[in-house]
Amino acid sequence: MDFTHSDRSLDFQRKVKRFIDEHLAAVDSDYQSWVHANNHARFQHWQPPPYVAELKREAKEQGLWNLFLPDPELGQGLSTTEYAPLAEAMGHCLLAPEVFNCNAPDSGNMEVLYHFGTPEQQQRWLKPLLAAEIRSVFCMTEPAVASSDATNIEASIAVDGEDLVLNGRKWWTTGLGHPQAEVAIFMGISDADAPRHQRHSMVLVPLDTPGVKIERMLSVLGDYDPPYGHGEVVFNDVRVPKDHLICGLGQGFAIAQGRLGPGRIHHCMRAIGASERALSLMIERGSQRIAFGKPLLKLGGNADIVADLRMAIDQARLLTQYAAWRIDNGGARQAMKEISAIKVVAPNVLEKVVDAAIQIFGAEGVSDQTPLASLLGMARALRLADGPDAVHRALVGRLEIKEQTQ
Repeated sequence: MDFTHSDRSLDFQRKVKRFIDEHLAAVDSDYQSWVHANNHARFQHWQPPPYVAELKREAKEQGLWNLFLPDPELGQGLSTTEYAPLAEAMGHCLLAPEVFNCNAPDSGNMEVLYHFGTPEQQQRWLKPLLAAEIRSVFCMTEPAVASSDATNIEASIAVDGEDLVLNGRKWWTTGLGHPQAEVAIFMGISDADAPRHQRHSMVLVPLDTPGVKIERMLSVLGDYDPPYGHGEVVFNDVRVPKDHLICGLGQGFAIAQGRLGPGRIHHCMRAIGASERALSLMIERGSQRIAFGKPLLKLGGNADIVADLRMAIDQARLLTQYAAWRIDNGGARQAMKEISAIKVVAPNVLEKVVDAAIQIFGAEGVSDQTPLASLLGMARALRLADGPDAVHRALVGRLEIKEQTQ
């Protein structure tokens, strides 16, 4: 394997980092203040700050747009390995993924439509998503079942003539509170008697369809994450045409595997970028703040802690780059062990780095005066998003045992 960055990737890395330094760093503090000021459940009043649209226009004009998509016409034609360091750079700033139109869950939903959508579905939904004219959500997790085992999902998809009828309750639907959210990808049982991994299907559902009701936004460690939000939504006899079905009946799990593989690379590399930012904040604070006559970094073994964090971040980065390389050279199914491994490692590293940084900052670290409290919440939530640690550890263990005993 070769982790040498291609010339194209290096060029985009320079451009992305320069854009973040010149445009996003200046508004980062203001954006965090805006987020905290709008941290309430009244999602009907959420609006992104006015400068976000202008930043997105500027990024698009500079060609820093849809960087995650491997298509050279719709995206920039970058491989997963080439995109990984760009995702890391975006992890330094909370606003960056949206500015470059690389934010979840839209990036994953765009990949679904790109790989599995019909030409009509791509025209109606993929095209405006690629232009950031609308936003989308992904409805999978349910409150009544352990959704870490996706075969537990109980929401239903029934065929009725030329229509599909959807029923179910979903939650932790990221982006549901955004004023531009217009379409959901809904996963449900379409054939309860089919083999275990062929029972579910995915359907595109406009959020203004009769029977779709957003009941509430859910807070994550006290944060409602405006203007995106994580909502609970009910589908009550929601009727959509059969041409809203993605790929075909029973293809839900196959689509999910294709969607989640590269998406986990994106999450993990952004977590590594956030880890780098937290470590930098920690070192800056620890070098400047004096206690007992010495800088904090020279007290209590803090320099050793910095060294351990440095090694942990670098190890996580290499493991994630390896997973990206495996995807590019065999597909997501062949990289399942590596994808699950990074899903455990990267958020845990971020949580460890942020916790250490908070300890150096003291009380200020748990306030809204720094991004650390938000990063800690993100780290903890990532250990559940796309599957909890225990599920991924179980898969890594099972595959490793199988490889060594077959």
